[in-house]
Amino acid sequence: MSKSIVRKQAYAKSLAKGILAGLVGGLVAIAAKAVAEKFYPPLHDEPDPRALPAKALTGEDLAVAPEPALKKYHWCVDALAGAAYGAVAEFYPAAAAKDGAGFGVTLASLKQDGALPALGLAPAPVPKTTRMRAREMTTHVIFGVVTESVRRVVRRLLA
Repeated sequence: MSKSIVRKQAYAKSLAKGILAGLVGGLVAIAAKAVAEKFYPPLHDEPDPRALPAKALTGEDLAVAPEPALKKYHWCVDALAGAAYGAVAEFYPAAAAKDGAGFGVTLASLKQDGALPALGLAPAPVPKTTRMRAREMTTHVIFGVVTESVRRVVRRLLA
């Protein structure tokens, strides 16, 4: 029979520190997600998911733009998602359940099938193959777990 270990916060809650910890976690997680994508690359006919909202915002097809422009946009969006996650996790610790995996799945769902299409920043969701969905979810779960792991460490250092 296993007992669950309850972790208590030994520091006062701070929105600024939560945002900073989440931002740092998100930046590290972007690099981890990029490494995962090297091992699990998109298919040739699969559109680059980073290019869809960028095209809607700028009116230009950044998929054919220089890679640094697309990477800057991608880093900004995911870093902001990490910062928002850090703020939420600071005041609602249940958001960090499953060591951030839930955050990664939620982020993937919002980005590809929810918020972006609803805001007109991405085309309406199209049927995806099992491989496409698995790739999307796997890389975002890695993003979520790394974000939470780093956020937790950074937040303790900021206490």
